Amino acid sequence: MSTFLEFEKPIQLVMEQIEKLNEVAADGEVDVKGALKDLEKKLGDARKQVYGNLTPWQRVQVSRHPERPYTMHYINHMTNGSFIELHGDRTVKDDKAMVGGFGLMDGRTVMFIGQQKGVNTKMRQYRNFGMPNPEGYRKALRLMKLAEKFNKPVVTLIDTPGAFPGLEAEERGQGEAIARNLMEMSQLKVPIICVVVGEGASGGALGIGVGDQVLMLENSWYSVISPENCSTILWRTWDFKEKAAAALKLTAEDMLSNGLVDGIVPEPVGGAHADPEAACRLVKEAVTKHLDRLVKLEPEKRVERRIAKFCKMGVTAKAR
Repeated sequence: MSTFLEFEKPIQLVMEQIEKLNEVAADGEVDVKGALKDLEKKLGDARKQVYGNLTPWQRVQVSRHPERPYTMHYINHMTNGSFIELHGDRTVKDDKAMVGGFGLMDGRTVMFIGQQKGVNTKMRQYRNFGMPNPEGYRKALRLMKLAEKFNKPVVTLIDTPGAFPGLEAEERGQGEAIARNLMEMSQLKVPIICVVVGEGASGGALGIGVGDQVLMLENSWYSVISPENCSTILWRTWDFKEKAAAALKLTAEDMLSNGLVDGIVPEPVGGAHADPEAACRLVKEAVTKHLDRLVKLEPEKRVERRIAKFCKMGVTAKAR
C-alpha cells in the first residue's frame, strides 16, 4: 500500500482508479487496456502538475517520504551488489547510522559513505533514525583515510535529520568529531563527491559534506536547522514551519543560486519515491560524470580548489 503526502491527493485518486481497473482486469472478463492507458497518461499529468509547483515545505516533506530510497539503496544500485561494508571506528563501536565501504562502480573502486535511516520502525531504531554519534563520524574519517591510502575516490550520500544530540554523544565529543572531519576532508588528496539525497540538516550533514563537488537531489534540502526547530526557536511553536522553510532558503534551487552547492540531480516526475530505480540511475550518472573529470586533476590542484570553494562561501563585497 503506497503512502501519499497530503498534497499528493490528485495523484492518489488516479492511482486508486488504476488499482480498481487492474482488479477488474484480473478477472479476465473485461478489456480495460484502453482505459488503463488513459489513466496512466492522467497519472503522469497529475504528477507533473503537483511536482511542478512544490513549496519549500512540501519539498521537505518529499525528502522524508517513507518510500524514498535511502543511502544503501543508492549504493547497492551503483555497485551492482559488489559493495563490501566496513565497520567500526577502532575506538568505541560501530555506529549503525553511518555506513561505509568499498564498492565497484563500472569497474572503478569507490569508497561509499553515508547515513542510513532504516526502512521500517525496527530498522529505524537500529539505525538511530540516521542520526550518527561521534563514532559514526570517526568511522567515516577512518574510511576516507583508507581510501586516500589506496588512492580511491570517495562518494558520500547525505540523508540525516542531524547528528545525534544526546548527552552521551556530547560526552564523546560530537562537535570535535564533526570539526575534525571538516578539516580532514578539505585536505584529502583523493576526489570527493557529496550528494544530498534526502535531508541535509546542520553539522550532521556537513560532517561528511566537504567535497570537490557537492550535489543535491531535486527534492532534498540542506540547512543549518530543520524548519520545525527553526519555528520552535523563533515562534515557540511548530505552527510556523512552512514560513520557516521558505525563510531558510533550503531547497536545491536556493542552495545552487547562493553558490553553496555545485549542481542539482533531477528526480523522476513525482519524486524519487515514485521511481527509485530511475532516481538511483540519475545519481549514478551524475557521480560518474564528475568523477571522470576529477580523477584527471592533480591532487594538489583538487585540494586547492576545494579549499578555495568553501572559503569564499558567505563572503560578500561591500560597495564603497
